[in-house]
Amino acid sequence: MITLSSIDELNSTKEAFEKLKKDYPSLFEKLLDIVNLTRAFQFKYYYMGCLIMDEDPGQYAPNFVYGSVLRLYKKEVQKLKDDQDYEVLKQTFSDFRNAGYAKISLLVLGMKPESFVDTTCIR
Repeated sequence: MITLSSIDELNSTKEAFEKLKKDYPSLFEKLLDIVNLTRAFQFKYYYMGCLIMDEDPGQYAPNFVYGSVLRLYKKEVQKLKDDQDYEVLKQTFSDFRNAGYAKISLLVLGMKPESFVDTTCIR
């Protein structure tokens, strides 16, 4: 799913997740683990976001993946969802859903919001 975001929206998203990192370090660490696992398994960030938000991932669910790998992944996501502060994370995802799960994930990994904005100009 492609989403268009303004630099202001991306900066707000980055700030919200920085605040989450500061206020709920254990929760943020679990989120970071899931984002890194998603990246390592080459799953779509949209799939990860759908699992976190209890949404249907539809066509973004991984295909041709061993059941054991999928079970391991879902087990790790469930550890995140079992955190006592999970609702804070879910609310943050909901508040910034317009940025898109992929951009949220990359911001969590430390990318700068400016890296998402195309700087080419048409002459």
